[in-house]
Amino acid sequence: MNKIHFFVAAFLCFAAFSLTAQDPIGYQMPPAAITALADAPATPGVSFSPDRKWMMLMDQPGNPSIEELSQPELRLAGIRINPRTNGPSRSNYYTNLTIKNIANGAEKKVQRLPAKARIQYVSWSPDGSKAAFVNAVEAGLELWVVDVEAATARIFSSPAVNAAMPGSPYSWIGNDQILISMIPTGRGPAPQAPLTPAGPIVQANEGKAAPVRTFQDLLTNAHDEALFEHYGASQLMLVDLKQGTRTGMGEAGIITDFNVSPDGKYLLVTALQKPFSYIVPYSRFPQTTAIWNMQGQVLKVIVQKPLMDKLPQGFDAVATGPRSISWRADAPATLYWVEAQDGGDPKKEVAVRDKMYALEAPFGGQPKEVISFALRYRGISWGKGDLALAYEGWWQNRRQVTSIWQPDNTAAGKTSLFERSTEDRYNDPGGFVTQLNEYGRSVLLMANGGKTLYLTGQGASPEGNRPFIDQMEVATKQTKRLWRSEAPWYETPVAFVDLGKGQVITRRESVQEPPNFYLRNLNKNELKPLTKFANPYSALTGAKKELMRYKRADGVEMTGTLYLPAGYDKAKDGPLPTLMWAYPREFKSADAAGQVSGSPYEFIRLSWGSPLYWLTQGYAVFDDFSMPIIGEGDAEPNETFVEQLRSNAEAAVNMLVNMGVTDRRRIAVGGHSYGAFMTANLLAHTDLFAAGIARSGAYNRTLTPFGFQSEERTLWQAPEVYSNMSPFNFADKIKTPILLIHGEADNNSGTFPIQSERFYAALKGHGATVRYVVLPAESHGYRAKESVLHCLWEMDQWLDKHVKNRKG
Repeated sequence: MNKIHFFVAAFLCFAAFSLTAQDPIGYQMPPAAITALADAPATPGVSFSPDRKWMMLMDQPGNPSIEELSQPELRLAGIRINPRTNGPSRSNYYTNLTIKNIANGAEKKVQRLPAKARIQYVSWSPDGSKAAFVNAVEAGLELWVVDVEAATARIFSSPAVNAAMPGSPYSWIGNDQILISMIPTGRGPAPQAPLTPAGPIVQANEGKAAPVRTFQDLLTNAHDEALFEHYGASQLMLVDLKQGTRTGMGEAGIITDFNVSPDGKYLLVTALQKPFSYIVPYSRFPQTTAIWNMQGQVLKVIVQKPLMDKLPQGFDAVATGPRSISWRADAPATLYWVEAQDGGDPKKEVAVRDKMYALEAPFGGQPKEVISFALRYRGISWGKGDLALAYEGWWQNRRQVTSIWQPDNTAAGKTSLFERSTEDRYNDPGGFVTQLNEYGRSVLLMANGGKTLYLTGQGASPEGNRPFIDQMEVATKQTKRLWRSEAPWYETPVAFVDLGKGQVITRRESVQEPPNFYLRNLNKNELKPLTKFANPYSALTGAKKELMRYKRADGVEMTGTLYLPAGYDKAKDGPLPTLMWAYPREFKSADAAGQVSGSPYEFIRLSWGSPLYWLTQGYAVFDDFSMPIIGEGDAEPNETFVEQLRSNAEAAVNMLVNMGVTDRRRIAVGGHSYGAFMTANLLAHTDLFAAGIARSGAYNRTLTPFGFQSEERTLWQAPEVYSNMSPFNFADKIKTPILLIHGEADNNSGTFPIQSERFYAALKGHGATVRYVVLPAESHGYRAKESVLHCLWEMDQWLDKHVKNRKG
């Protein structure tokens, strides 16, 4: 029996084990200092109007209750639906809106909002005079519109908006019309599950290889299909805000996307067709993309895609036929799309991978070939007729190319502007700044008759991120730096008011001061505050933050952020118990792996999953420390995954101990998702740590046999890699205490709850010190207040017992 078959058999044996010794406890509370931080009020969301005249402040509630999170939920074809509202389950929402005039600072709370508002999908009209949103009530979802100048809201639909499919359920057409996805009139009750099955569930394959990665929430039977059709089907409705009229458009169907042409005369509509699949999500179901007129009549079918369950293997594999179909942003009604020239197979050697085609209204002629791509198409930024930018890339070598070209003079071809590795953050030129054109579409911000463009980016550097704004001359491709964030602040552009006058809105923060928004004048170097959000984490005031640089044994540069408790004195307090938290990342070059990420000047902020809560309990925290897995040239990173994990961890531990801030005997390591996978492997293959915390991880790679993370090979192509990387296979080697936490309703690809369940059984069967906690109703990330606080309690108890007060 070979090694793979042995461990599969072992897995099936462990599957028969029952989980005993469950602790019948209710939700627990962590120490008061941790609870206070977890309960800190959420900072309002901020949105800027297209004309940059207004900003909207959107109040956010704290974490929802477990009762709210436990509402009915359907998990169908890769999406999760709340059947009560016919919208997404577990949605974030806002409770209040305030309009602020950027020029004079005047604020108005929006009046006539719905009682107990649950506001989602907020968007501005193209001219910024209005804003729309969807409100959730018990009976469903309603469309509301805000008159910005008057700061008043008004309802414009019954609670029948259909937001079951991902994406916004409505779209602006100009400033006075909105196209909405609605539940079809007269839809009956939801299908009931049959008491008696009609027959077996059969899936078949006719001998053609069809490797598919591990997906969650897939359809499983005919009843699931019926539910998916029931909740997914929608009817488009045109609402005229001035006239108050509502007009149905076209036939009802499972519409996944609808996009109005820039001139408002046509619709691009994509709808799903049967047969559905039980092995891939809805995005790979058969689909038809067609052009409609504004009366809902089909003018032309662009493509009818079959079921996409047999794509070639590889991250750059794509379906054949038209894809990435959209409207040209700088033209009234011109469609464009790309088509693979290699059969969608990245393993084929061809000179041209993709070609772009265009088709103008009234769509009667043949598509025109526009440009070709040597690599896989990644996107387009439109300018003003005679200028656009094209992006292409290739996963295997991380290559990315940005080219400039003339859409109205395709014979001139395209000229390379930037070529770089996507891993090379230091040489990232940034992204081009856009603005809304006369059609209300995003196009390149251009000056001097199209001769000048602008870029902004994070500005990665050996000293950390320093966001910037650059000006680029198209003719020479030369850039000039207009502005760069300066220490001790971390400041990033978020909206451009008038670059000609040097006016830009930025978000500015420091280690101790929370992010706030400012109107910055680049020409005068002046700052005008727009918000005054308070520090929600005052308990962490005085905590020290430092970007650490060190090397692992083979010379690879490493970084991480060290946090020390407020008032800590190394000479007086000595080495501290330490919590180390990380997430592995794959690289194709050691130079890229050693580049600094983040900024030492960013505000110390918390999320539900942050390790920084333990600064209040006397721990040092080493967060996001380097965990690079490198495979240069033809080598695959995962060939030496375990060896590199060990080397990474040893370098970090030795650096902290040698600094004198960490007690070598009292170190915990933890992570979430792939970080949990990392944690289990470190405990299996090192003795560096006193305890581990692994949240929502995957531990047996035979359960993700067609690839995971950046691994493109299958279990059968690289059996030793899958075996050696699976900590489940080394459960007998894990003697360090490990805490496993998992959301009962995990929706992440590959991290099924059974991963933790079976890993616990394996560890228990070998006498390990292990605790397994299942959080009811929680997904891959935890949201309910009760769940978050209990998770923090579990982690604190574990750290207190096995690290801080470790015996022996």
